[in-house]
Amino acid sequence: MNLFTDFPSDREEKREALPVSRLLRRMRNLLEIEIGEVWVEGEVSNLRKQGSGHWYFSLKDEGGQIVCAMFGARRRPGSEVLEDGAKVRVFGEVTVYEARGTAQLVVKEAEAVGAGALQAQFEALKRKLDGEGLFDASLKKTLPKFPTRIGIVTSGSSAALQDMINVLSRRAPWVTVYLSDVLVQGKGAERGIAKAIERIGNWKENGLPECDVVIVGRGGGSLEDLWNFNEEVVARAIAACPIPIVSAVGHEIDFTIADFVADLRAPTPSAAAELVVPERSELEARVQTLGGRLQRRLEEGIRQREEALRYLKRTGVATSADAVLREPMTRLDDATERLERGMHQVILNRENLIRELSVRCRANRPSVVLARRGERLKNLGARQESAMEANLRKKEAALARLQSLVEALGPASAFERGFSITMDSDGKVLKDASLIKSGMRLETMMKGGVVSSTVD
Repeated sequence: MNLFTDFPSDREEKREALPVSRLLRRMRNLLEIEIGEVWVEGEVSNLRKQGSGHWYFSLKDEGGQIVCAMFGARRRPGSEVLEDGAKVRVFGEVTVYEARGTAQLVVKEAEAVGAGALQAQFEALKRKLDGEGLFDASLKKTLPKFPTRIGIVTSGSSAALQDMINVLSRRAPWVTVYLSDVLVQGKGAERGIAKAIERIGNWKENGLPECDVVIVGRGGGSLEDLWNFNEEVVARAIAACPIPIVSAVGHEIDFTIADFVADLRAPTPSAAAELVVPERSELEARVQTLGGRLQRRLEEGIRQREEALRYLKRTGVATSADAVLREPMTRLDDATERLERGMHQVILNRENLIRELSVRCRANRPSVVLARRGERLKNLGARQESAMEANLRKKEAALARLQSLVEALGPASAFERGFSITMDSDGKVLKDASLIKSGMRLETMMKGGVVSSTVD
């Protein structure tokens, strides 16, 4: 191959450039046409759930990663398996997000991969049912202390059933076991388990005996073997059952959705049988203890009554009917006397009350009341007349004092001392001689009368 470094290129000749948006659009068209929709497998990381309902995350493996978007995620199949760290397989369209210039996978559906898929489904259903309140402790029913009819939902040919029967026979041989033989493994087994639980719960409608408690379970196995007890239909059947249910699935380290919904979880089927019935030896010991207490009480009661009987024999009370009735008759006489005294006292109290009421009635007769009020009115009138006379005397004395004061300060007293008052013809007092003119008509008041004069 020959390389010509000095040959002019088209870029140097034309010098034309594409806008960024047009370049990104070409890239998007190329990816959507050449690759289009594909399945991609990887690990979820940096999951962001937006309030708009769109989810954004990265899908990565050891060699790289790609940005993913799931629009309207909650409506998309398999969205519940998307969690950080989950290994998933997604189906979507490869495109370019032009605003950032990055390749993007628009996811339309997702599914978990391998064992991680089952675990993801387990966690998703667990969160869902827990959100609905099916795991609340307030919904748990109390197991009966002494059940006589026990229902078991399991495989009739399983070793777990034999273990439970052996434990029940040893601990409580009086109980009756009712078996609902179902498949506990394989496709569709969950429907049979749920149907059996529903039949036991609706025992009247199905013509079945009423059980006191129900054990639902099976022996150990892998996660796939126990998976039927992680199905939603089984969980809802357990939650809806009116009879207390004990979940006994697998070994102690195994946990299923049925364990969380049931009223009690047992680590193994054998442990479930031990939990639902008391130990016979413990009951026998309890009965013996209670029997001993009852016997001691009976013996003590008999001893007390024997002692009372001996006392009666010693006192001779029981020698004759008269002696037996003497004390009751005495008590009757005492009671009669107390009753008579009580009645006499009641009558006296009533008579005193009647006398008191009679006095009150006489004191409050209309004539007495009117007379009493007339006397009071008379007294009030006298008091008012006396007060008025005293008030008049006080006013007369004040008037006399004022009259003396007027006489002492008035003009008459000045006339007595030789003074006079000169006025013009209009009656105006002339206080200054300069006001008097020739020809004026004057009137002069003095002791003894008024003198008229004319000024020359």
